[in-house]
Amino acid sequence: MKFTHATLPQRVVFAAGESPAAVAAEVEALGGSKVMLIASDREKELADPIAKEIPVVLRHEEVVMHVPVDVAGRALRTAVDAGADILVSIGGGSTTGLAKAVALTTGLPIVAVPTTYAGSEATNVWGLTEGETKTTGVDDKVLPASVVYDAGLLTSLPGEMTVASGLNAMAHCVDSMWGPRADPIDRALAQEGIRALAAGLPAVADDPTGVEGIEQTLYGAYLAAVAFASAGSGMHHKICHVLGGMFNLPHAQTHAVVLPYVLAFNAPHAPEAEARIAQAFGSRNAGAGLTALRQVLDAPRALRDYGMPEDGVAKALGPITKAIPDNNPAPVTDENLTALLKAAWAGDPIH
Repeated sequence: MKFTHATLPQRVVFAAGESPAAVAAEVEALGGSKVMLIASDREKELADPIAKEIPVVLRHEEVVMHVPVDVAGRALRTAVDAGADILVSIGGGSTTGLAKAVALTTGLPIVAVPTTYAGSEATNVWGLTEGETKTTGVDDKVLPASVVYDAGLLTSLPGEMTVASGLNAMAHCVDSMWGPRADPIDRALAQEGIRALAAGLPAVADDPTGVEGIEQTLYGAYLAAVAFASAGSGMHHKICHVLGGMFNLPHAQTHAVVLPYVLAFNAPHAPEAEARIAQAFGSRNAGAGLTALRQVLDAPRALRDYGMPEDGVAKALGPITKAIPDNNPAPVTDENLTALLKAAWAGDPIH
């Protein structure tokens, strides 16, 4: 057994119904006195009670999917002009991503308060989009210093978004089984993440306001992100990042659609990972476990449903091929990758 594993330093607080006090405590612990609060207008009702408990000097509401470079530039300028010394982000992956973009340049600490299951809050990965190209990178400056998980903030998350966001977290787990730096610790965290998500998501789908189901799903999403931060971005995420940036596809739904196709593609070439995933699902094999969960959740099925053009398959093929790690379990050719992308575009059954 030979591997090197880095554990990222971060405080994680689970505080159902207590996010205002919990965030205030984290801001104080980090020595923050001038908070830039990043939350879109859609999150205003969730952000207001937190804002009352912390020293806000600036509220920034311009949050855009995939973090366009010009949006990040405006956020950076307002942070500098306001003299902010700490960032608090309240929202999903796009909101956390914008805070990361500001931190990448300023080095300001982040307290992240997730309102979806995106998992970005637990990684040191940043992403920016310019034109049709999404660029991602790794820098410890963007890792939030603290994360506050409050299940009460997710009770109003729409059912469709819960499903897509939760399957995005599931994709973090699956990619962590064979990412470019995957090690036994990553696989153990990812396996427990799959188990928690497979238990929590149906409970949330059945009762969107049930705190226990939400907490189980948040726990799984956190483990997924921690594993992913260490293992690195594998085939699944490379596909989704290219497609998302190129065609402005919704992030979580794109991941939810592509995941079963990548699992079917790689699992036969990664028997240990396949066995772990199957065990986490409590199913005879990994694919059957994911299929069963997706049926229960009525998961997103086809990329064409979210605006990807059919000729986009040929356009994306080259950039995706270049991005996929060399140590992907299954050999990647133009032919088999084209077949995968066409199937995901159409929502074809997986055999």
